[in-house]
Amino acid sequence: MFHRITRRCVFRVASPLAFWARACAQQRIGPPEHAKGPKVFLDYDQVELDAAYDQAAYAPNASQVQARLTHASELVRARLGPPKRVAYGPTDAERLDIYRTARARAPIHVFVHGGAWRGGSATASAYPAEMFVAAGAHYIVLDFVHVQDAGGSLMVMADQVRRAIAWVYKNVASFGGDPGRLYVSGHSSGAHLAAVALVTDWRKDFGLPQDMIKGALLSSGMYDLKGPRLSSRSTYVKFDDATEEVLSPQRHLDRLNTPLIVAYGSLETPEFQRQSREFAAAVKALGKPVELIRGENYNHFELIETLGNPYGILGRAALAQMGLAPA
Repeated sequence: MFHRITRRCVFRVASPLAFWARACAQQRIGPPEHAKGPKVFLDYDQVELDAAYDQAAYAPNASQVQARLTHASELVRARLGPPKRVAYGPTDAERLDIYRTARARAPIHVFVHGGAWRGGSATASAYPAEMFVAAGAHYIVLDFVHVQDAGGSLMVMADQVRRAIAWVYKNVASFGGDPGRLYVSGHSSGAHLAAVALVTDWRKDFGLPQDMIKGALLSSGMYDLKGPRLSSRSTYVKFDDATEEVLSPQRHLDRLNTPLIVAYGSLETPEFQRQSREFAAAVKALGKPVELIRGENYNHFELIETLGNPYGILGRAALAQMGLAPA
């Protein structure tokens, strides 16, 4: 085993990404150079593609930011009180948390958390609640099964997210919401699942209005599953042709009826940047409303943190989309 120095970082050639993440934690640069192998997707070899779908290779401060968001969520619950926790389905994972505002018939913001399809929770995703509640909106965050607990199936996860959103629409009277002002957001794998919901045939599958979601904010997501399928994510997700086709929202934009905000950070992995740009471009090419936001000098985790700040990049955008002003 030998070491090489490049880009001011020392790493082991046999394990460049893991060593780089430790050695370069404060330098905010991409993964190290390596001897390029055969292409497996676009211009990526396997090492590069795996890194492009591994946030640790581009956001070495991920654990610190995630810990900060978890703590911020605890503080929000201490100030607002515990949310109303409701079952939207029969399994233990099918629950959602409702943070209510005092405004009558208030708009609703539903958040779909990320976590590479295998992590994340409603409890750790409460940090934006105070901003929405203070501005006069209900904030609802979903729980759903992790992919490893669903036999590797993204279909199960997508079905739960769709059913949760349908439950919110059907039950707005129970928490004082306005069914005509339902908005959705998602981050990372949650942005993927939210995008799948946006191209759902709501009328056929649920007997609901096709345009029931009035706006959506998708941050740092994946919108076509070919790249993820070829990456190391296939070690825990059971991709097949049906999953790739059905759950690639970019391939079903004919069913999109929701104005979009698509956001990504300039320090994201190259694939998360490409996916966001190409998804927004495809929506725009169809003449459907979309705004693309590039967060300069934000990585994957830092950008979503701004959703809890009414003057942050995503917080400001979400409130504006809902026609709300910061409290």
